[in-house]
Amino acid sequence: MVSGLALTVAVPLGAAVLSRGLDPVHGVLLVAVLLTAVVAEWVYVHIEFRHQSFVNSASELAFVIALLELGGAWTAVTRAAAVGLVLAVQRFSPAKILFNVAVAVIDSAVAVFVLDLLSAGDVTQPSTWLSCLVAVFAANAVAAVMVAGAITLTQGYPGRSVWTSLLVPVVVVSPVAVLVGLAILLLLHATLWSLLILAPLTAALVLLYRRFAEVTRESQSLERVYEFARRVEQVQPDEVGTRHIVQAVQELLNAERVALWLPPYLDEGPRLVVATEGGADWYDGPGDPDDELRRRAVASSGALHVSAGRADEAETAALARRGVAELLGAPVTTAAGEPGYLEVCDRRSDAVSFGSSERGALESMLTHVNAAIRQQQLLTRIRFDADHDRLTGLPNRQRLAAEIDALVAAGPAAAGAGLILASLGTYADVTDTLGHAASDELLLVTAGLLREHAPPRALLARMEREQFAVLLPGLSLAATEQAARRLREAAATRVRVAGLDLEVSLTIGVAAAPGHGTDAGTLMQRADVALLAAGESGGVASYHPVLDQQSLRRLQLGTELAQAMADGQIGVVFQPVIDAQTSDIVSVETLVRWTHPRFGSIPPEDVIGLAEQIGRIGAVTDHVLDLALARCRRWLDQGISLSVAVNVSAFSLSEPDLVDRIRGALERHGVPGELLILELTESSVVDDSVRESSVLDDLHDLGLRLSMDDFGTGYSSLSQLRQLPIDELKIDKSFVLTMATSQGESFIARSIIELAHNLGLCVVAEGVEDEMTRNQLIAMGCDKLQGFLISRPLPEDRLEKWLLARTGVRSAAPGATHRRLFVRT
Repeated sequence: MVSGLALTVAVPLGAAVLSRGLDPVHGVLLVAVLLTAVVAEWVYVHIEFRHQSFVNSASELAFVIALLELGGAWTAVTRAAAVGLVLAVQRFSPAKILFNVAVAVIDSAVAVFVLDLLSAGDVTQPSTWLSCLVAVFAANAVAAVMVAGAITLTQGYPGRSVWTSLLVPVVVVSPVAVLVGLAILLLLHATLWSLLILAPLTAALVLLYRRFAEVTRESQSLERVYEFARRVEQVQPDEVGTRHIVQAVQELLNAERVALWLPPYLDEGPRLVVATEGGADWYDGPGDPDDELRRRAVASSGALHVSAGRADEAETAALARRGVAELLGAPVTTAAGEPGYLEVCDRRSDAVSFGSSERGALESMLTHVNAAIRQQQLLTRIRFDADHDRLTGLPNRQRLAAEIDALVAAGPAAAGAGLILASLGTYADVTDTLGHAASDELLLVTAGLLREHAPPRALLARMEREQFAVLLPGLSLAATEQAARRLREAAATRVRVAGLDLEVSLTIGVAAAPGHGTDAGTLMQRADVALLAAGESGGVASYHPVLDQQSLRRLQLGTELAQAMADGQIGVVFQPVIDAQTSDIVSVETLVRWTHPRFGSIPPEDVIGLAEQIGRIGAVTDHVLDLALARCRRWLDQGISLSVAVNVSAFSLSEPDLVDRIRGALERHGVPGELLILELTESSVVDDSVRESSVLDDLHDLGLRLSMDDFGTGYSSLSQLRQLPIDELKIDKSFVLTMATSQGESFIARSIIELAHNLGLCVVAEGVEDEMTRNQLIAMGCDKLQGFLISRPLPEDRLEKWLLARTGVRSAAPGATHRRLFVRT
């Protein structure tokens, strides 16, 4: 169609020129001009847009000679013949040849008519020189407009970049070629001996234009890389964004197809993302790890270029497998450890193949591709960590709740679901006797047992501490009870942990939807009630409404909470915190303990959870605060300065009189505010109601210090930390416990320390249980250490003995009135 339109314009214009008659010319001159035109057309710059390739050459040199020496008719003939011959040799399609021949006829006619209009005279006249410049400029401008129009009609408007490619030669190169042509004519008119000068001059011009062509290609390649970088910055960090990256590579390298293979990552399988002309989403080759081209490209340090004309037998087979003639392949850096693979197949152009500039452009693009893929996988890791347990890799409570709600919301046909809540009975004993590393190993073994024996469609999750959950889609209550008993029996085995044979014993509570609840919160709460009942019976129990009234232990504990504090059943233990550099004891953390005369030791989280549930958390906080400050006062009376830390729950932060109560406690015990540390959970600090109130600022104004506990497990951001009056961060022990064996956890700890120090915050590491971890933390610049390596939490009498046995006393610092304790080595 485009060629036909061009011919409808070229034929009448050509006829008009030919109607003027063919001037008699010498045969040698005609052949010389034709050969000059062919050589000039051979030195070209390609302009590409998708399937279309267009040529821009330095043909104006022969053009102006033909206009002045052969006349208009011969100019059109020689110019059209030269263009057609060169493009035919270069194997352009017939339609392209016809279009370019038509353009040659049209611009020849335009030049002839402009010269007639300007009444150009002899070549020795300056007015003729100016007329030639104007005529050739007009002819080239018309040709450029036709090329741009052809691109727009066939592939859409290409943007401003194509005008640069078309018009720069018209403005910069064409006038130079015209002037050179005029100079050649002037010299030849003066003497034929000037050929001795013209030969090297023409050769120099050819070399200069070739260099211009190279610079143009390099500029186009650089523009493609810049355009690619801009587009990659705007893509979304998801699967659609990955497809946009692949499509950008395809468009900017003008390729028939592009494929990106990415290895498995976290809970995602391997992915093959393909962009092709036909819209296919797969083809044979790039997804095969044993493919010859992929294997070689991944092993190389840069882009691999393979073409059918220069391929060996194995490469030829790999190209045939894909059905392509040319390929660029390169490795992609991912966060998975295993490299990805990117391949680009066949230029869409019918006249241009991949060259060094495209290979260099691809290598430059890879930098942006690698950065985009790593960013996507980092966000995938963040999303994965948000709903998975860090230790076992299992979904967490949040993910389980979402899965339950989605299952129930799917409709009556899919609403049935059983929920098993399992508690590992030996967890607390292993933690207390062997440490967290051993209990973590036990949890991992238990998770493996549950994975192995859970039904195929089950979703296994870790709730918190020693609890696991199993969601069974489509199961009734009876079927869930049966699955729970089989699971408990299968998991009841002895396992090797920390060099010891330990018994795995599960206590299981069962609930089922929709009978026991139609939302995740209700179903999990009722499974928890069943688990409490199973704990008392030592086996498997299902939820029944009667259990809500029969949870006597919880009810009794709730009613006895106030009296237990008055009777001294609820007390505290202290865990020392030392300065990482000097081993000075800088503070002790105060932890609540309840020793019940009937139920024995009540876990601290149960005490706090119960107090929060019945609205007595304020009284418990005041009780612990009084015991901590009383201990601090006795140390002051001995001339020793030692801070005490007290945990404050999110519920307490919302109490309107909290600041007044803490101020009163400090005054009552005569303890300065700087010796009290309040430890706040990360989730409570970033809660909107807390941040919007002045409670943290008011507490800070008392002179005490605020510490963010369990940092790294919540959702606080850098901007939030800057806005909060926090004095220190406590790295959650889940990061610290495995530092010695996990490079990832070590990196996280180092990042938290650097972040805190950049914000002017002190850093405390919890869970320090061995010397290697301690040395690592000291090397990272951690300020304070806490954990079993220093001391377990101790009741007051044992703490005093520990202090006498393990510590020394430093004299008071200059200007201070109290001495300091330090751990003797």
